[in-house]
Amino acid sequence: MNISFLKRLLIAIPIMMAASLWTANLLFPPNLPDNSYYARLVTDKDDEPLRAFAGKDGVWRFPVKPDDVSPRYIEALINYEDRWFYHHPGINPISLLRATYQNISHNRIISGGSTITMQVARILHPHKRTLSGKMQQMLRALQLEWRLDKDEILALYLNHAPFGGNLEGVEAASRAYLLKPPQRLSHAEAALLAVLPQRPSDLRPDRHPQRAQKARDKVLDRLATLDVWPETVTKEARMEIVAAESPRAFLSAPLLSQRLVSNSKILRIGSTIDGSLQQSLESLLTDHIDRYPGTVSAAVMVLDNNSGNTLAYLGSADFANKKRHGYVDMVRAVRSPGSTLKPFLYGLALDEGMIHSHSLLSDTPRLYGDYRPGNFNDGFSGPVTAEEALQRSLNLPAVQLLDHYGPRKFAAKLDNAGLKLGIPGSGAPNLSVILGGAG
Repeated sequence: MNISFLKRLLIAIPIMMAASLWTANLLFPPNLPDNSYYARLVTDKDDEPLRAFAGKDGVWRFPVKPDDVSPRYIEALINYEDRWFYHHPGINPISLLRATYQNISHNRIISGGSTITMQVARILHPHKRTLSGKMQQMLRALQLEWRLDKDEILALYLNHAPFGGNLEGVEAASRAYLLKPPQRLSHAEAALLAVLPQRPSDLRPDRHPQRAQKARDKVLDRLATLDVWPETVTKEARMEIVAAESPRAFLSAPLLSQRLVSNSKILRIGSTIDGSLQQSLESLLTDHIDRYPGTVSAAVMVLDNNSGNTLAYLGSADFANKKRHGYVDMVRAVRSPGSTLKPFLYGLALDEGMIHSHSLLSDTPRLYGDYRPGNFNDGFSGPVTAEEALQRSLNLPAVQLLDHYGPRKFAAKLDNAGLKLGIPGSGAPNLSVILGGAG
């Protein structure tokens, strides 16, 4: 055989292989997730969750970066799952050989030898546990390492690792099981969350705390053996009992959260809501509304007068109650203002010198064309001062005053100040406006 031909062939083969891999990378890109896969979260002023909206596949996963997570969790994860994560190209041959030997020796699967990159590859491209599946996983891992840096790959793991049920990612798991953000994990909690993705259903801490604790202690032993954490720390962490909450939906300030999400495209939306005050008022309003008929609702909004910030926002009495129309945001709904506009009328009349506090107004029956207003208690007081009429919120003196001031002029003043009235019928302001005859 021609020697020069062999040389050319040896040079051509790696070039052809590289070209094939480059072409395959272009034709079969990895299934990198977009923002639609992540849950959206509305938080209070202390960055605690108010309401969450699941991603398009119904899974709770909240995007975080490695810097958003406690270093304790990163240490536990890397040293337990993949010590050489920052050094290998996506595949660790030594780990694969060791796993192969263990599996053959025990005649069953003991270890998969997967790196964190390979686990991410399997999350993005699920496959059966077969030899061809493992080969596909390895090729995808190399592809991820080619396209992304280590922190980007780690972030994919942090956001998509399974933690049981419809929870994915360390942020969702930490919030659901431990009721805290992953920045504040203890050593014991960090070790627990590091091991859960290995068997998320079997190790769910809310259902199988003893299994979860045994697996957590295995992580702590490994970290102590590797001198990642001092033995005094791991010994103290083992004494911590696994006590996890069952995952529940965040559903505080639901109507405000819905409003904020509909007006923004970002995944995490902060608010000025005081979470403790919001929850207290929600409980108070729920107890209060039970005294009224089943179709009655109520709304509460609390503002800080100094800053103008909204501290609490209850758009309805019971968001989940269809009979009470809990899905209607009464804070924003167009509705009758009742007697709310009376102080504005008296103030405008005072400003223009039309009345003073002791001017006499008439609280007596009077007919204005087809309109015959009355008082709430059906009684009449005769002559009353403007001060008394406003204090007692009498209807007839207010109508008399509006008749002199002019309903069109009054509505125009309010409109100029940013308060636009919705007038039923012809849309022309009339005397009923002052008693709530407008939206």
